Amino acid sequence: MKTDKQSPQILNDFLAYLYTVKGKSQKTAHEYYLDLRMFFRFIKQQRGLADDIPFDEIPITDIDIEFIRTITLSDAYAFLMYTAQDRLKHNNSDHSDVGLLSTSRARKVSALRSFFKYLTDKAHLLSHNPIQNLEYPSVRRSLPKYLTVDESIALLESVDGPYKERDYCILMLFLNCGLRVSELCGLNVSDIKENQIRVLGKGNKERMLYLNEACVDAINAYLPHRVEPNKDSDSAGALFVSRQKNRIRKTTVEHLVKKYIAQAGLDPSKFSAHKLRHTAATLMYKNGVDIRTLQDVLGHENVNTTMIYTHINDANMKDAASKNPLSSYKHKKKSSEDDE
Repeated sequence: MKTDKQSPQILNDFLAYLYTVKGKSQKTAHEYYLDLRMFFRFIKQQRGLADDIPFDEIPITDIDIEFIRTITLSDAYAFLMYTAQDRLKHNNSDHSDVGLLSTSRARKVSALRSFFKYLTDKAHLLSHNPIQNLEYPSVRRSLPKYLTVDESIALLESVDGPYKERDYCILMLFLNCGLRVSELCGLNVSDIKENQIRVLGKGNKERMLYLNEACVDAINAYLPHRVEPNKDSDSAGALFVSRQKNRIRKTTVEHLVKKYIAQAGLDPSKFSAHKLRHTAATLMYKNGVDIRTLQDVLGHENVNTTMIYTHINDANMKDAASKNPLSSYKHKKKSSEDDE
C-alpha cells in the first residue's frame, strides 16, 4: 500500500498495519485515512493552530505522538458533533441525509477507535487509550430491497444477446450465492471445484460456497463460450471476461444488471447488482436457512450485520396480518332487543 507524503508517518504506519496485518482492503484503509485527516484538521482548527487556512487545506504532516497525547474523549465527541452539524451546514444538506450522516459518523468512530487502539496496544506509543469509551452513534437501518421469486425468474428469462451465457451465469451466481460485486469480478476458473466455488471476500478472507444444480448448469453452459482472456497477470484465469478480453469490471457488471432489470420490466432505479445479493440472502432466510449459516454464506464478519434479514420476515408477517380480509372487521354489539 502506498503512503501519502501529505500524511504524518504515524498515520502512514497505522494504515500499513491495517492493510498488511489486519487484512483490510485499500478502500477501507483510504476511508480511515480520510476520516482521521478530517479529525486532525478539526483538532488543529479548534486549538487555533490553523488560523486563516481553509479547512480542507489544513496540513497534518506535523501531527506526532506528542500532539496525539493531548487528545481527549471530549475532543472526539466534539468532532462527531462537528460532522453532524457544522459539516451538514457546510454541504448545504437537508434532513434527508441524516441516515447517511449517522452511518458516516459510525465509520469515523470506527477509524478513531482503531487508530487509538493501535497506538495503545500494538505500537505501545500511548500508556492509556483516551477514547476507549467512545460510543458508536445509533444507525437506523432500513430493510434491504430484494426481488421476489417471480421477479428473479423474470430477470433470468430476460437475458439475451451475444454474451447471454456469461450474463445468465453472473445473474445466477448473484441470486443463489449472494456474492458481492467485487467478489464476483475476482473469481477465477480455478476457483471452481466441482460443486464448490472459492470466494475471496473483504479483508482477503476466503470462503467456500456450495453450488446448487442451477449454478453448476449455468457455469457449464457458459465456459464453452468464455472469451479467452489476455495473458496479463490480472486477467489471466478470470472466470468472467469482457469483450475486450479483460477481467470483467464492477462497472460493467453493474451496467448489465441494470439493463436486464429494465428488460424484465422492473424498476432499475430501485434494484441493482447489490440488491441481488440481498435477494439471495432474503430468499435463503425465508426458506429456512439459519442466521449463522447465512452469515457464513454472505461472508459477514459480524452476525449483527446478517440480523437485518430477520426483520424482513417480521415485516412480511406484519404485512400478511394486515392483508387478511378480516383485519378490519369490527364487532357489532347486540342491541337489547336482539337479546330478547
